[in-house]
Amino acid sequence: MAYTNSSLVSYTKLSPCNSGTRTHSIDRITPHCIVGQMSVESAGEWFSHESTQASCNYVIGADARVGLIVPESQRSWCSSSRENDQRSVTIECASEKTHPYAFKTGVYMKLIELCTDICKRNGKKKLIWLGDKAKTLSYQPASDEMILTVHRWFANKECPGDWLYARLGDLAVKVTAALQKDAKPAENPAKPETMSSTQAKEIHALASEKAKAAAMLELVHRCDSSGILNSVTTAQMILESGYCGTDLALNANNCFGMKCSLSNNAWPSVWDGKSSYTKITAEQDKAGNEYHIKAAFRKYPCVENSIKDHVAYLLGAMNGSKKRYAGLTDAKNYKEAIHIIKSGGYATDVKYESKICSIIERYGLDKYDGQTSGSGTAPAAETVTYTVQAGAFSEKKNAQAMLKKVKKLGIDCFIKQSDRFYLVQCGAFSVKENADKIMKKLQDARIDSFIKEI
Repeated sequence: MAYTNSSLVSYTKLSPCNSGTRTHSIDRITPHCIVGQMSVESAGEWFSHESTQASCNYVIGADARVGLIVPESQRSWCSSSRENDQRSVTIECASEKTHPYAFKTGVYMKLIELCTDICKRNGKKKLIWLGDKAKTLSYQPASDEMILTVHRWFANKECPGDWLYARLGDLAVKVTAALQKDAKPAENPAKPETMSSTQAKEIHALASEKAKAAAMLELVHRCDSSGILNSVTTAQMILESGYCGTDLALNANNCFGMKCSLSNNAWPSVWDGKSSYTKITAEQDKAGNEYHIKAAFRKYPCVENSIKDHVAYLLGAMNGSKKRYAGLTDAKNYKEAIHIIKSGGYATDVKYESKICSIIERYGLDKYDGQTSGSGTAPAAETVTYTVQAGAFSEKKNAQAMLKKVKKLGIDCFIKQSDRFYLVQCGAFSVKENADKIMKKLQDARIDSFIKEI
């Protein structure tokens, strides 16, 4: 076949460390961590010396630019396996220098984009992560499938680092979704934006309130780059959705009590304008007396849309000719921010401010405050929540059978739908050792599993 290189490349420095033309067609991608926040120029210079005795096809620098080191038509020297390198496109990615070798968000997003481009140009419609060396190396991919492999399977190395290793399932899902989206004609370009498909019931199924709070904070951080403090939005979500467990959250993915009619809907909204869920709700008057009304609430396809609509409301809602929550993005701390929200008439609960502050302090939700979404500046050990995945199934009945099997071991688990697959996931842990224990218990029961971050 005629090989091409990615149009994402902005820098080229060809390495002499290669074996010439491939002897196998491309059906694998092997991402690596370069162990350092290197630029494409510094990485290119390193690989340009024959004495290095190593190379890669592409490198993604710390600023998320892409460099070409060895053309895709040629075998690089990257993964300590000539058999793997003959059929794989190898990608070195800038990372931290110490365990778990975390990537900046921009680098990870560029990796998703580059993998999508590689698959597309090589006629692949699906990227697969099996999470097991023996299964992967014995797997015969279909002509339209691409497989992920890792360096640690071929040498005594940590590469690509636990940070990326835990995200390879996510990488495969996102790349496959992008490939399928590009392959389908746009039927409804006006359809409201959906970032992904997290359902409230998935968060509510997590083992503890602490785990649910951690999962909510990560979701808010990924969704919102508006400048509103993540701690405030997350605490509001916890309070108003009961850790994603209220009737409204479970049935409508509405985690903020957003009614169908708010400020005359005078702000850009991801809500489709018609999907609703009607229920009885409790309100309070200025004296704190409770009363009940029947109200129609917004219904969303996923939690991400609920977060984005809530943020859009806080930024765009008007009170006459003025912004209802003016100054919110300039708030210096969460106490100031929640006071602006309460003063703007957001909630009728007279103790709303103290409740929000208490939740923030209970779970330390202010760790992202002062950062923009995806800034990647928080210490990796403080930002990670681990889950253990025990399979990905194309048929729900098979996922349900695995769920039943895992629960018999006394392990909390749930099914998460992602793209065309049903994922069986167990728990949410801030300490990786706890996830390791669950994975060992599953593997002792002869259940294949791996750890990923959520």
